[in-house]
Amino acid sequence: MKLLRTLTAAVAGLIAGAGFATAQTWQPLKHQPNFGGVGAMLLLTDGTVLVHREPLNAEHWHKLTPDIHGNYVNGTWSQVASLPGGYGPFFFGSAVLSDGRVVIEGGEFINGQQVWSTQGAIYDPLKDQWTSIQPPSGWNFIGDATAMVLPDGTLMQNDCCDLPPMAALLDAKTLTWTPTGMGKFDSYQKEGMTLLPSGKVLDVDCYEMMYQRDGMNSEVYDPSTGAWSSAGNTVAQLWNSAANCGGEKKSNHEIGAAVLRPDGTVFATGANSCAGGHTAIYDSKTGTWAAGPDFPNNLNIADGPAALEINGKVIMMASPGFRKPPSTFFEWDGSRLTKIPGPPNAPYDSSFPGHLLELPSGQLLFTDLTEDVEVFTPRGTYSKAWKPTVTSSPHALTRGKSYVIHGTQFNGLSQGAMYNDDFQDATNYPLVRIVNLTTKHVFYCRTHDHSTMAVATGSEPVSTHFDVPAHMETGRSNLYVVANGIPSAPVAVTVQ
Repeated sequence: MKLLRTLTAAVAGLIAGAGFATAQTWQPLKHQPNFGGVGAMLLLTDGTVLVHREPLNAEHWHKLTPDIHGNYVNGTWSQVASLPGGYGPFFFGSAVLSDGRVVIEGGEFINGQQVWSTQGAIYDPLKDQWTSIQPPSGWNFIGDATAMVLPDGTLMQNDCCDLPPMAALLDAKTLTWTPTGMGKFDSYQKEGMTLLPSGKVLDVDCYEMMYQRDGMNSEVYDPSTGAWSSAGNTVAQLWNSAANCGGEKKSNHEIGAAVLRPDGTVFATGANSCAGGHTAIYDSKTGTWAAGPDFPNNLNIADGPAALEINGKVIMMASPGFRKPPSTFFEWDGSRLTKIPGPPNAPYDSSFPGHLLELPSGQLLFTDLTEDVEVFTPRGTYSKAWKPTVTSSPHALTRGKSYVIHGTQFNGLSQGAMYNDDFQDATNYPLVRIVNLTTKHVFYCRTHDHSTMAVATGSEPVSTHFDVPAHMETGRSNLYVVANGIPSAPVAVTVQ
């Protein structure tokens, strides 16, 4: 089987050729990692990708750096600092903060043992250093509960398993917590959170520890009040209650991801032990739900990734039951659910080990807990209306200096990718890319201290800081602000 996977990947690479793949293709990295168990990924604000080794040796992190042309297929690997001693989590909350640091919280497993940990740590890319974070006072669990950065830049972290349910807000400067999340209907276990254009947060309930065979409640969290309220009936049941094939004894309460699209709708995917999984569509403008198409052939997403492509479609990974291969990939374009080709390991994977991450190249990075890492290039492109717009920028840049850039829609129209509770890799923050006009070489400036972490901000003025790399090439260049893989129009700059 391993030989078959290797041959399949090799053939895919020959077809795609060098450099970026052609439309709607999967392409293996030219330099695959020399460590097994490639799992969770987060896009750092300097354009590199922080990658977690899991499930074993889970204290280790690595970094994928694109080549000098900005090509991730030809990228190279390096190892970064390991987590504090004894903290090797598998399944955890994760986020990139507004200041460019990375936070991970909890862990269903620690060094292979199921413990529902309350440990946490914050990573500073400039110092290449992890620092431990104390959990909120009185918490018994964090486990694999979801983390999310709210529009004001505050991290919201959920507690996986307590009733009454608990959540807290992290002050990233003092590393202290404030309780939030009053009025939550059920526990946060199994559930994910989707940031809406209004700044509120959508969550589909999974009825963990309070089974209702036909439960279809959803909720919204309002950061201004710190409280949850009902977002209505999802119409199609999304969590797996096994209502028609065993009921509570057979239910695992699993659910799929829910991704915000540029038109303001959220495409939510479901799990179902009894038949094909359901989907549902939430209209964030009207606050109403409608049933979407069912997955064919008893396929569903009981834990699995989904992500927004730059063309506005949602790509997702489904399989016939919880942790059962093979996997099948689909795209949702707003009206149709269409099967598309999958990566080489699709016949051997369920949806469960899959991870998708939006890259600033407009592609998606895919991992599945093996040593095979793939890049997906979607067909089609973005609407001009979705692009970030630069309204004010310095035109003379000095290497090693920091600058502020202003404009609109720097955070994209969506968080981008989603998995639910086991890890999060939202990319709703701006990157700054500079391309030298003589050499065509690509450099990413580290961004930080964004004015907002909201999505779909429209004509609202926004800004970010960016640091010009000390090693980058001088001369006439083009600068782009990139959000969710979509670049702004070029701005002429001179690097000196």
